[in-house]
Amino acid sequence: MNGAVRNPSSPDPRRLVVGISGASGVAYGVRTLDALRDLGVESHLVVTRAALLTLSQETEISADDLMGRADVTHRLNNVGASIASGSFRTMGMIVAPCSVRTMSEIATGVTSTLLTRAADVVLKERRPLVLMVRETPLHLGHLRTMTALAEMGAVIAPPLPAFYARPVSIAEMIDQSVGRALDLFGLDWPAVRRWDGLKGATAE
Repeated sequence: MNGAVRNPSSPDPRRLVVGISGASGVAYGVRTLDALRDLGVESHLVVTRAALLTLSQETEISADDLMGRADVTHRLNNVGASIASGSFRTMGMIVAPCSVRTMSEIATGVTSTLLTRAADVVLKERRPLVLMVRETPLHLGHLRTMTALAEMGAVIAPPLPAFYARPVSIAEMIDQSVGRALDLFGLDWPAVRRWDGLKGATAE
């Protein structure tokens, strides 16, 4: 069925696959790993080579530090890894951030790395796949690819700032986006600031 995914509240193991690709915004992936550790969810990490280059340009975090934040790490070329099989049960997968190249490869089903293979597995098993796509502006090809992925059951979740949360730092904006993405797996990270209605509004 197009667009059909399992209910995030189903009794799959508390285990989530995290992909980090080479788009700007590697901090989203870093904080996703931190959040999963806070929530007691086992993280399985796979990182592209471009993502490691981005890590060195955008943060002071080393590759070893990044890998150390995950419970399990998988080599990008290890297509025999556990997460490459649908029989390895998970809550789903998040790609944070997701580059247009990675998004496009997932959409075609012609996967060349463990990251995109794992995403393909999540789709075929009807588990939630959340793609925090980082690109702007978007041309028609990008939009059509996103439409195709949405029809397959993926969720396109660009990391956009929620100004109603009154963020006072980039870190707070990152955490809000990460937390809202984790909501899609039924995970409630306390760092998220929830909307509770207009302040001082009067009924007509």
